[in-house]
Amino acid sequence: PQDPYRRADRALKCPFRVIVEDEQTASLEVNGTRHALSMGAYTDWIKFQFKTALGLKLNGICRFLPISFSPEFKLYVTPLNMDPEKPAMPISYPAVFSSYLAKQQGGYATLGLAEDTWALNEDILTDETFIKQCMDIDTERQTMFFDSLEKTSSGLCVCVFDALDRIQHTFWREIDDDTPVPCEAGGTDPASTIEMFYQRMDDLLGRVLEQCKRKDSLLMVISDHGFNAFKYGVDLNRWLEEKGYLTLKEAGRHRRNLEGVDWSRTRAFALGLSGIYLNIRGREGQGIVEPSEAADLRKEIVAELSGLVHVGRDNASAVKQVYEAETVYHGPYKGHAPDLIVGYNRGYRVCWEAAIGQVTDDVFHKNDKPWSGDHCVDRSLVPGVLFCNQRIKGHEPHLMDIGPTILNMFGVKVPAYMDGRPLTVSDASDHAASDRKEDLS
Repeated sequence: PQDPYRRADRALKCPFRVIVEDEQTASLEVNGTRHALSMGAYTDWIKFQFKTALGLKLNGICRFLPISFSPEFKLYVTPLNMDPEKPAMPISYPAVFSSYLAKQQGGYATLGLAEDTWALNEDILTDETFIKQCMDIDTERQTMFFDSLEKTSSGLCVCVFDALDRIQHTFWREIDDDTPVPCEAGGTDPASTIEMFYQRMDDLLGRVLEQCKRKDSLLMVISDHGFNAFKYGVDLNRWLEEKGYLTLKEAGRHRRNLEGVDWSRTRAFALGLSGIYLNIRGREGQGIVEPSEAADLRKEIVAELSGLVHVGRDNASAVKQVYEAETVYHGPYKGHAPDLIVGYNRGYRVCWEAAIGQVTDDVFHKNDKPWSGDHCVDRSLVPGVLFCNQRIKGHEPHLMDIGPTILNMFGVKVPAYMDGRPLTVSDASDHAASDRKEDLS
């Protein structure tokens, strides 16, 4: 990381030394401590410390994985995580909670997306070592959750388990007959990776249900999306360029962060995973589209982009639907949304380059990375799920109903600005009455 107390770029450094003992073992020395390294095995979380220009110390943790000792030395290091026991800034609420967990269970991942999917994409990690990393992080999460659940005799306990998300992103190829990236042969059975993690989650659910035997215990299992294949990436900015909505500077192609765009001649641009923005005067820094022209321009782009045809793939439709934010969103922050939301069809998503603001040479790109599953597609193709240990009455549940439901159950008035509505959840007596009615009928 960069030293936060130096204006000039200065990377913080923490030296370490590895002593190779034989073809299978070595020793790692860092911050005055010594750790054993074994070929193909992750270390535990190892603490390290950076010293800044002002003498302040920043504490972190990481894990090491020896890949090769001979003939070339190769050592994988996980992304650096803040030390939860002594974080440089609060990473939990209350702030002491992260330290409590570290003292309870030792080091644990603190990054938002801790599983190193790009190390898998770049062939640094194998399928097997990536799966191991996901399992270890999930074990940490389960340990935290059950510690909290056991201490919550009443009230609310919530935990996010995201290992299954990472696994489906990277192993969708094992259930896709047309994948360009086959799974490895041997080692962990690649044909059962996703199923294995679902079984792992099923076991977790069984353990939770064992602790929900009181009649007034409510358990909800929620996911906010499903999954689909990611076979081809779409460069919307290249498409906008072809249609005359976007113009590049000389030598502007392939420059990141849209730095190659000629804003004086660009009416629309794509940014992020599914958004298209109009270059509106007064809203954008170098806008040229008059606000009065925006509605017509939106409709024009929607008409041209809807049903975008992939000519090289049997004229498949890459876009299922394009949504105008003006009509699908409401509320005080609607103005921060993209003007158009692109709902991709099965097998398609924004291409890797376009996601970081590069304009490429082609509209369509074959995805050749292990990251082969995704959910940045039309919402109708990747619905989430809701399982509940009690019956839900009334309207069809939506994800946005969960927040109001929780507030309502604790007697807190649901704010008028919330989109969702409280779900009506029956109790045990409702179950019995309903069962009796079904028996009579």
